[in-house]
Amino acid sequence: MAEVLPLVEARLRSALGEPDARAAVTFLGADRIEVLRFTEGELVRYATLGMSATPMADPNAVIADQVRGPRVELVLSVRAGLADTDKVLRPLAVLAASPQVEGVVVAPGASLDVGEPLWPGAPFSSVLVAESGGLVPDLELDAPADPVRFLPLLPMTANEAAWKRVHGAGALQERWLARGTDLRDPLRASVALADG
Repeated sequence: MAEVLPLVEARLRSALGEPDARAAVTFLGADRIEVLRFTEGELVRYATLGMSATPMADPNAVIADQVRGPRVELVLSVRAGLADTDKVLRPLAVLAASPQVEGVVVAPGASLDVGEPLWPGAPFSSVLVAESGGLVPDLELDAPADPVRFLPLLPMTANEAAWKRVHGAGALQERWLARGTDLRDPLRASVALADG
């Protein structure tokens, strides 16, 4: 169902404008993943394109359903000019290929880790997957296919990722909100996690 991708790209363009750069990454045993860059004022957004071509399958299913199942693309927003965030293209593509390569289902509340800094000097190697429906509206597909959801990625420091494993995604997001954390700052420090 590769015809999904032109619709996905059209939705990204309608929500974020024209991309000013794009890169393609191919992994052995996986379809090509593109990452599009959109610059708007002081923000730069990176969106995957290709992850939603087929639905994510339950890793325990005997046969993968080629029509039904969750479809997502990933969106990362950071402040421009503070770090070499364009190096995030390959890590983003790795995350986008993980359902095909590792059989994982990417959903809100999940933690994804690339095992290395997201970009040079980044204090983050992992991200928290947030809820869709904000920046880029869901894309409805013809039944019985599930809609394509555009999931924001929120970079996490190692301490935040460890704290989230114990307390949950909701608690970490509440902590960020209560402390006024700028989640788009590509060089931010870890939020204060001790109570008091």
